[in-house]
Amino acid sequence: MTSPRDPHSKSYSHVNGSMSELLDRLTVTELCKGWPVYRDASEWKNYRSLFTDDATVWTTWSGPRHVDDFISISKAGKEQGVFIMHRECGTLAELSAEHGRAVGKMKATITHRFTVSPSDGKRDGSEGSQFDVDCDCRFIFFCEKVPQGDGSTSVWKARYVKLFYEKDKVVPADGYTAPRFTSDELAPYPEGYRYLGAAQARLGYEIDLRLPTARDLDLWDRMYGEIEKWLDGKAVDLFWEGKEVPTL
Repeated sequence: MTSPRDPHSKSYSHVNGSMSELLDRLTVTELCKGWPVYRDASEWKNYRSLFTDDATVWTTWSGPRHVDDFISISKAGKEQGVFIMHRECGTLAELSAEHGRAVGKMKATITHRFTVSPSDGKRDGSEGSQFDVDCDCRFIFFCEKVPQGDGSTSVWKARYVKLFYEKDKVVPADGYTAPRFTSDELAPYPEGYRYLGAAQARLGYEIDLRLPTARDLDLWDRMYGEIEKWLDGKAVDLFWEGKEVPTL
């Protein structure tokens, strides 16, 4: 965050506490780490086990999707050669035990591998060269305890996953060959995932332009407001443009 202003209006259980609190927070952070471990490796059954039946996830390239639909389009993308990895950079959780809710905050770097296409590489001879776009972000997991089996036990699952996007960059795979993005090509995308959005758009994806970034304090504050509403046991609204979630 580029501002020194604290976006939280209150604190929740996030360090120390009782053994029960520690175990709940550990379970939530373990759940968060399942995204990079399982999705990157295509361990889809393990990945699906992280979520509630009606979970929704957001990404730059998918927009809001029911998790089952997100898995389907992720598989289709991988079949076509889409290569997205994630580096987990530290995870903590905030717990509201009285409401059976928690928020996991996973710092991560999204790294998406691209190949310069013939049309883009004609002007500078970079056709066929590879590059990554690395995007530093925070995955926010809105988690809740849900009954399991006969209802005698409860387990933590993620109901929503939405990200803060902080900064991104282009990284040449060979150390020196980088693609060129025109100012017009970059202009539609928010600073925070500008290069990632432009590169993914070249693949034909419709990029979600209403995701919170460090430069958009309105959406930044709104996201933190929804985090606190969730932890306070209230209903949340992460569908900021009133779009329905596409379903299978």
